[in-house]
Amino acid sequence: MMSLIIDGIIIGIGATIVLDIWDVIFGSLPGQSRANWAPIGRWVWNLKDGKLFNDTIDELTPYQHELALGWIFHYAVGIIYGVIFALYGGHEWFANPTFLPVWIWGIITLGAGWFILQPGLGLGFAASKLPNAWTVRVLGLVAHTFFAVGMYATALLLE
Repeated sequence: MMSLIIDGIIIGIGATIVLDIWDVIFGSLPGQSRANWAPIGRWVWNLKDGKLFNDTIDELTPYQHELALGWIFHYAVGIIYGVIFALYGGHEWFANPTFLPVWIWGIITLGAGWFILQPGLGLGFAASKLPNAWTVRVLGLVAHTFFAVGMYATALLLE
């Protein structure tokens, strides 16, 4: 079991790095921007007050280190997703990694963003309060596909 947890940590980190590489590439395109982890850090910091969903992120108390906390949370979630998948996929999957299971897992994990994080930031469920909600949803699917690619590629390196 411990080896699966370690492998899960490794594929979670690898997946998050690939996701961040995608973010750098996509964010450098004209009219695009990179992910800003500060609002997520502010949201995480304010969870101590017991409120999961918010009308707007601006209603939450700013935190001096919210950007750093956002990055830490980003990688912690990636690691948790990696460990959960590793425990589910087991030694059999690591012995012969295939892409489809991690891609399905990547899409499933998008639900946490749509139904917990985005409402927590005041964006509504699945970014429904945004005028470009469908664009945000599609980009989320693309990003989580890159996360899955990162899990798969990292597992291949572990073989």
